[in-house]
Amino acid sequence: MPATGKAERTGWARSGARGEDEAGGLLGLLAGRAPDRRKGPLYRQIADIIREPMLAGRLRPGSILPREADLAKLFGVSLITVRHALRELEAEGRVRKQSAKPSIVTSPPPKPGASFSFDTLASIIASTRGREIEILDYRRRRSARAQEVFGLGPGDHTFCLQAILLQDSRPIAFNTFHFPPAVGDHLRREHFDDVVVFRSVQRHLGIRLRGAKVTVWAEVADTELARRLDCDEGAPIMAMEMIYLDEHGAPVELTINRNRADEFSLTFEAESEPG
Repeated sequence: MPATGKAERTGWARSGARGEDEAGGLLGLLAGRAPDRRKGPLYRQIADIIREPMLAGRLRPGSILPREADLAKLFGVSLITVRHALRELEAEGRVRKQSAKPSIVTSPPPKPGASFSFDTLASIIASTRGREIEILDYRRRRSARAQEVFGLGPGDHTFCLQAILLQDSRPIAFNTFHFPPAVGDHLRREHFDDVVVFRSVQRHLGIRLRGAKVTVWAEVADTELARRLDCDEGAPIMAMEMIYLDEHGAPVELTINRNRADEFSLTFEAESEPG
């Protein structure tokens, strides 16, 4: 038992040292920007200075901010002014204040403009507005889920397109598209010239769609996905499966999207029953 207690105390000490080192590094990141009373409320300027590296991705969720006293010394202001600035960032969901401890950087909730309702094909198209697609590859693959959806055998392959969805040149989703052989064999990589992939399929093959079945679940980013989406390993991911059906009800496309949860949310409307 004594050895266990010692190990725990050592772990806490090391964790505290890491936090101090990180906070010290952040002081250097924030240095060089001084608030000016002539430019408006000091607390708002300080909030802007701290927010800037968050928006630029240099100050990531989980980072520990310097102590309030250190921030006050850095900016030459009172503790009250620093606390006012941190409260503003906390109200935005960008930091979480802790009792007797430095604040922690958090991920703000998705902006209202990032929320979508997938109740029609038109709404799916609308969700891609202002976004771009970066094609990674298009080739034959074997996927147990795609074989199940398309009614294929265990040894059968599908045609698979992999792509990154970009917003302002930032990766926000890793998308995988599967097509049954009867569809995929007639498509080439250069055919995917539209951010809405099923629209490319319609245009090149003349397939008419009846609709799509959508399933959503939560995941966390593994090492490979974190690399593709430029996010932290273990970051929340909103995964989405969409099965597109042709006019006869046959599945012609299976899409699996893995979206950064800080960039996407879904909106549903529930109406009361008549009467």
